[in-house]
Amino acid sequence: MSIPLAAAAIWAAIRGADAYFKSRGERLVTCPENRQRVLVEVDAVHAAASALRGARQFRLAECTRWPEKRDCGQECLSQIERAPTECLVRNILAGWYAGKECVFCRKSFDALQWHDHRPALLVGEGRILAWKELEPERIPELLAEAQAVCWNCHVAESFRLRHPELVVDRDFQGSAPKARAS
Repeated sequence: MSIPLAAAAIWAAIRGADAYFKSRGERLVTCPENRQRVLVEVDAVHAAASALRGARQFRLAECTRWPEKRDCGQECLSQIERAPTECLVRNILAGWYAGKECVFCRKSFDALQWHDHRPALLVGEGRILAWKELEPERIPELLAEAQAVCWNCHVAESFRLRHPELVVDRDFQGSAPKARAS
């Protein structure tokens, strides 16, 4: 293989991989038809393949309005093309946590763990929601009322809520343990 051909192949692979990784992830957009928030996912493989042909093109792989509206014109893609990173759910959540502290332990959120140890949200009357429990279309409303909870406190407080009879709080001064009133 000649050096120019190898360089072109490497450049194409980098361009395709870049388009693929930038196109991945769930996004919140406003459906142009009903003006409601919907969760969509871009077809990252198609975006990568189109980038190799010269210009990255988006098309949807998933939408919360499917299968009923599967044949829509996908006009919502213009929102993703204008602001591809701003509508990513993980970026919306990361932006919300930035500069916040855990409501329980006051630990600050410096860097979020995306694959494990994700933080949670305290909403309403003391209900703790893990990210997998969030309804994506409701994320903006939830974030407006929620408080941040770190992973450690999420685990501890979720256990406390589910099994209050098994929890004993200890005074830091070394006095006898006492049961926490729920």
